[in-house]
Amino acid sequence: MKIIAYGIRDDEQPYLEQWSQQQGIEVKAVKELLDDQTVDLAKGYDGAVVYQQKPYTATVLDRLAENGVTNLSLRNVGVDNVDADAVKRNGFKVTNVPAYSPEAIAELTVTQLMRLLRRTPTFDRKQANGDLTWAPDIADELNKMTVGVVATGRIGRAAMKIYQGFGAKVIAYDVFHNPELEKQGIYVDTLEDLYAQADVISLHAPATKDNNKMLNDEAFAKMKDHVWILNPARGALIDTDALIRALDSGKVAGAALDVYEDEVGIFNTDFGSFDAIPDERLKNLMKRENVLITPHIAFYTKTAVKNMVQYALNNNKQLIETGQAENEVAF
Repeated sequence: MKIIAYGIRDDEQPYLEQWSQQQGIEVKAVKELLDDQTVDLAKGYDGAVVYQQKPYTATVLDRLAENGVTNLSLRNVGVDNVDADAVKRNGFKVTNVPAYSPEAIAELTVTQLMRLLRRTPTFDRKQANGDLTWAPDIADELNKMTVGVVATGRIGRAAMKIYQGFGAKVIAYDVFHNPELEKQGIYVDTLEDLYAQADVISLHAPATKDNNKMLNDEAFAKMKDHVWILNPARGALIDTDALIRALDSGKVAGAALDVYEDEVGIFNTDFGSFDAIPDERLKNLMKRENVLITPHIAFYTKTAVKNMVQYALNNNKQLIETGQAENEVAF
């Protein structure tokens, strides 16, 4: 059995080598991402393990299948960038890692919210300039707030536990209700109900055609004044221009974003200086003290990276051996 792993970073390499030695299976680590320039490197392998933000296009998937590789294991959750028609046409088996560390993402989400509520970015700036005064930057308390969680999968539920630990009231909306949460009476009937009640909106939904730019001008208008917005999920969930307008008007008190709708090619890139960042809307947000931007790092912990690598390799091994895997994605 031979597996090729694309886009392997230095921080992933030790976990790949550990798995390879333990399983006695050859794994070729390639630093480059899977694309039309690297797809032929898969020739002669039984499966491919991949992670990337840019699309898995029909051209790349067709060529991968021509090279005899139709066992594809993603080291991440999202499959919205995989060409479904090409998957079906070529008979691909695709797996993802649905829960590499829900706690990692939940912890950063709440950490960023607490920074916003306690105005730490403002105090950091003031202190850097020798200003040790308090006013006018008085804080808010999470225990006095209602947090509206959108989507109650593993990450959403992990975040809910932390919010509840702070003493916040938690409500939630999801098309699919978790039985335990249902018993607790946490769900509201509609997103409009959540918007009307929540002081904080915490997004944990996957990106779909139905929820593209779900937080738009119309949605913001239905929210409470001075609402806080958290998005560690997918950039496509928020209309960036609408968010900027809502921040400018004061409708939104602040936001913490670990994702951005135009992040591909920007996040995880060193541009050398702030001015060199080639996205004016992103820079607009980054300049604001009531907006916290992180470059898609909520997942980026030692535990999560190990799980992403080794769970994906386990999935690929299962596909090669049996044609099935526990984390197979239906297209």
